[in-house]
Amino acid sequence: MAAAIIFGVTLAVSLLGLWAAPWIIAQNLFRPFWFLPRRQYWTAITNGFVHADLGHLLFNSLTYWFFAFPLERVIGTPRFVALYFIGLLASNTGTYFKHRRDPDYACLGASGAILAVLFASIVYFPRQAIMIMPIPVPIPAPLFAIGYLIYTFYAARRQRGRINHDAHFDGALAGLAFVALTDPSAWETAARIVLG
Repeated sequence: MAAAIIFGVTLAVSLLGLWAAPWIIAQNLFRPFWFLPRRQYWTAITNGFVHADLGHLLFNSLTYWFFAFPLERVIGTPRFVALYFIGLLASNTGTYFKHRRDPDYACLGASGAILAVLFASIVYFPRQAIMIMPIPVPIPAPLFAIGYLIYTFYAARRQRGRINHDAHFDGALAGLAFVALTDPSAWETAARIVLG
């Protein structure tokens, strides 16, 4: 139920901001430099409900759709909500410390929270395969997780483009840590499955 509400609110707010009320996006950007001086505390959460463009929204929505609903059924609504918002806060915390001296830096999007969901899902469903466009073959989820973390860590160090790779990396780690802290047996089961 919570997964559906988060999905619906994110779609509605993002589309409203993109098509009808751009001030929604402007008011909810997470700006680390101004976060404390201007007391923009709400943006640490609300920036996860706005997106930069339709492509950004579509990619995040598809990832969320495939992994959030099955995960909520397994871990329950309270833990799912906690996971989602911890992932969002973790991704913005890392962003804050990296960019707190840059007055021009701003970020938005649910990617950090969605990566937390995705990586928690990999622990609970280690036999699943993940498709990445344009690669035409399914990738085993544990292999994807390792590759994605390596790629994101490297991409974050290069700091090119408009993608906040640090938020992705921090969100993914938050998802893994959340499962380790709240359900260590899931990690044990996943390890047995992966290692045979």
